[in-house]
Amino acid sequence: QVQLVESGGGLVQAGGSLRLSCAASGSIFSINAMGWYRQAPGKQRELVAAITSGGSTNYADSVKGRFTISRDNAKNTVYLQMNSLKPEDTAVYYCNAEVRSWFGNEYDYWGQGTQVTVSS
Repeated sequence: QVQLVESGGGLVQAGGSLRLSCAASGSIFSINAMGWYRQAPGKQRELVAAITSGGSTNYADSVKGRFTISRDNAKNTVYLQMNSLKPEDTAVYYCNAEVRSWFGNEYDYWGQGTQVTVSS
């Protein structure tokens, strides 16, 4: 089994910054891709940013130039540096990891979510 533990959410004023962290633990051989998704009330969950084990990244257009995703493979941890935050960034942010087990199977795991609230 695998657990993803998220931290770093909170309340911040527009223009401020937050750094989210997500650490994976458990039965892990390797992690292919890790990413951050977010969901606001009444909206569908959307991809914010993703990163592969090799360092390739992908961002939603709405966050390009403001957010930066990174990872520490040795610690099975992914980060999301969020700068120039806007009220529309307010959402619950979920960590996702594509985990390869010791048996060669791959599964998607999700964190419990962390609230990010940006005030005007």
